[in-house]
Parts: sequence; structure tokens; C-alpha cells
Amino acid sequence: MKATVSDIARNCGLSTATVDRVLNNRPGASAANRQRVMEAAKQLGYLPVADQVTLPSRPAHLEFLLPIGSNAFMRDLAGHIEDYAARLPLVASCRIHNLAGISPNALQIAVENLSLRANGVGVIAVDHPRTRNILRDIVDAGMRLVTLVSDVPAAPRSAYVGIDNRVAGRTAALLMGRFLGGRTGHLAMVVGSRSYRGHEEREMGFRSVLNEEFPNLTVSSAVEINDEPDVSYAETMKALHNEPELLGIYCVGAGHSGVAKAIRELRPNRKPVFICHDLTKDTRGYLVDDLLDVVIDQNARLIAEQSVIRLLGSIASSAPYLTRKFIEPRLIFRENIPVQ
Repeated sequence: MKATVSDIARNCGLSTATVDRVLNNRPGASAANRQRVMEAAKQLGYLPVADQVTLPSRPAHLEFLLPIGSNAFMRDLAGHIEDYAARLPLVASCRIHNLAGISPNALQIAVENLSLRANGVGVIAVDHPRTRNILRDIVDAGMRLVTLVSDVPAAPRSAYVGIDNRVAGRTAALLMGRFLGGRTGHLAMVVGSRSYRGHEEREMGFRSVLNEEFPNLTVSSAVEINDEPDVSYAETMKALHNEPELLGIYCVGAGHSGVAKAIRELRPNRKPVFICHDLTKDTRGYLVDDLLDVVIDQNARLIAEQSVIRLLGSIASSAPYLTRKFIEPRLIFRENIPVQ
């Protein structure tokens, strides 16, 4: 038989009114009493569990702040979030805010449009002092916060949902070195935006492995394109013209469409090894057409599902932080492209 509010009240020595306030996330209960109620509810199996994360007893209102723009991965992520949330009875509502850029100003405008009912907020944001302050304001207003894809560690988020981006960059360098088989020469790097901690970490990881294991490979150009395909295309064309023997190109963030377009148009005698992130409709095509060698995919569907679960878990938990658990990236080649 499932435990009741009365059972929880007896277990923790508090009134049923206090237990009810805590379980329904209403004001009027001290932090200590909230802790006692949630611990008793967990012990008695009152709260539902998914993927070893305790979930709230009442449906929650979730909102996500995503700089979608023209980014195919962001569009896929938003779609997966909406789809998964719609199938969960514990999600009362799920709203996606499409940020007008990655600046703190764009984030501030979106935050001002958050619903007063919101219990939890998921966000992709740059790691900037103003951003951190905005995120602290969200938590101070009584909402739980989860960062996605690119972390902001100094913000009071309950969890980060995504891959270890430094490891992803190291993996890209290891693949690049192995593909090139001991050859000596230059590489180009196309960086989305170093304002994103995730992009900065990928670049650091990539350079670290080159220095450690492949000193024969040198990054001769590293341009920041702010995820603009036209800029990516122009910079890749410039790199291929300046260095006809360019050995490889690593695309750290979005912008892979510009790189692919340049390789397709220029058709160098020896195609550079091309490595990028995120499996989308476009990158599937580049793999099939042999323009792209490997995708390091962070799995938009899994990030979407885990971000919803982690938000629900943070709402149910009295602890400020949930256990850290990275999502494992997938290596996608032309021969193992998964079915959509």
C-alpha cells in the first residue's frame, strides 16, 4: 500500500499541514522541516523515481531558455524537450523560450517573460558575470535551475546536463591524429563562440592532446565564427586557399555547414579530415557524401530527456545539487549512422 501524507507526518513528527505544504512546494515551511519531510517521503517510497532521480509528488511547470536561432542541434533539442515533457504526467506545462542571441541581454529579456507558475528552468547560456547574476536571480525567486550543453559552474544550478566538453575536444584530437597517421602539417579550427564554456573546453581539450601526442600537427588558424555559417564558409575558403595541403579541420560548435560547403565547392586534391559535433539532418548528409569523417554527437534526445528529469528531480529534492552525471558522447561514422 502506498504511503500517505499522514504516514509521512508520523514518520517525521510534523503536522499533515506542514507535510502538505512541502509536498506541494508552497511557502510556510522552514528549510529544516522541508528536509525532514522529503527524507521521510523518500524512505516511505511516496515520491516517484525515474533513472534513480526522485520526482516531485505534484506536476511541475517547466520552462527552457534556448538560443535556437538557425542552429539545427538547438532545434532538435527543443523538439525533443517538448515531445518528452508532453508524455510525462508530472509535467504540468513546458514552455520553450527562443532567445534572441547568446548575450546576457537576450537572457535577461527572456527571464522577464518567465511564468509566475514556473517551478524549474533549463538554460543554455554563456559563462559571463552578468549571466551568472541573472541565473542567481532565477534561483533566488524560488525556481530550480539546470544548465544544458554548456555549463555555468559558478551559478547555483542544481545540475548540468550534457557531455564533458573537454573530453569531447580531446577525443576529436585523438581521432584527428589517428586519421592522419603520423603525417606532419597544419590544421584549422572553426570555433563557434568562446563565450560558451563548452566551446572553450573543447578547444582546450583538442589542443592538449595535440601537444601531448601529436606534436607533428599544428593549429595554424583558429577563427571564432559565432555560429554563423557564412562566416564559417568564408574562413574555411580562406584557410584552404592559403594552405592547399591543409590536413584537417575541426569544427568546435555550429558552422559545420559553411565548412562542408567550402570543401564541396573547392574540391581539394586531398580532402582534409573534417571532424565536427552533433548529428543533425545536415551532418548525416555530409557523412554520406564523404565530406565529413566523424561526428562527435552529444545526443540531443538524451540531453532533452535528462534535462526534464533532472529539473523534476531538483524540484523534489531538498539538496541544492543533484549527483553529477555526464552524458556519454557517441562517435558517428558513415557506416554507423543511427536510424532517425
